[in-house]
Amino acid sequence: MWACSGSPLVAEICAGSGLDWLLIDAEHSPNGLESILAQLQAVSGYPVQVLVRPPVNDTVIIKQYLDLGAQNLLIPMVSSVADAEAAVAATRYPPEGVRGVGSALARAARWNRVSDYLADASSTISLTVQIESTAAVEAVDDILAVDGVDAIFVGPSDLAASMGLLGQQEHPQVRAAVEHCLAAAERAGTPAGVNAFNPTTARHYLDAGARFVLVGADVALLARGSEALAADFIPASDGDSPAGY
Repeated sequence: MWACSGSPLVAEICAGSGLDWLLIDAEHSPNGLESILAQLQAVSGYPVQVLVRPPVNDTVIIKQYLDLGAQNLLIPMVSSVADAEAAVAATRYPPEGVRGVGSALARAARWNRVSDYLADASSTISLTVQIESTAAVEAVDDILAVDGVDAIFVGPSDLAASMGLLGQQEHPQVRAAVEHCLAAAERAGTPAGVNAFNPTTARHYLDAGARFVLVGADVALLARGSEALAADFIPASDGDSPAGY
């Protein structure tokens, strides 16, 4: 499930719902460093795997998220081996990578209270890269072979757009591309996930080899739930109500 509201309270409610995993999103959601930190703290007492998605595959942002204590990252728009290698390098200290050293200031190291943090940090981090373009699909076998890529996650929305099928995530060609990636991951022995937009599609991709699926988002649940309440109690209007930002 996606946590997109920026609310630690909402993230905590979702974390206690029995979900396997929860992703705090900063690519399409109003999450900055402070709100990500607050949500990591809010969900830390629950038995749910927490991922964080930065807005971009950027060394500095990845360093900041890791220092905050994020241990599972989902990196968007990874379309090549070079993209994947850059993401891996950003998660590792030299000489294996380029992560800046600031453990004395980092929640992840408990401000240098965790012994051997610098030596052991990379073993506590998992990296999932997002396959969401035709270039990524074509390169998926090579991306899967990059040392340090622990999983892939297929994003049908951007993938459909890159195929000239904007908004058609369920198009047969998009489904075929997703299934191609799932099969490649299975051959490589690497877990693969996918954004599924309804339970039927989720079950289809699970049957096709997906190990984890996205089946909802906090803001979508709130939007659809509030709409359902309004539909039950408010007479239908002839047009949209004025709204602003």
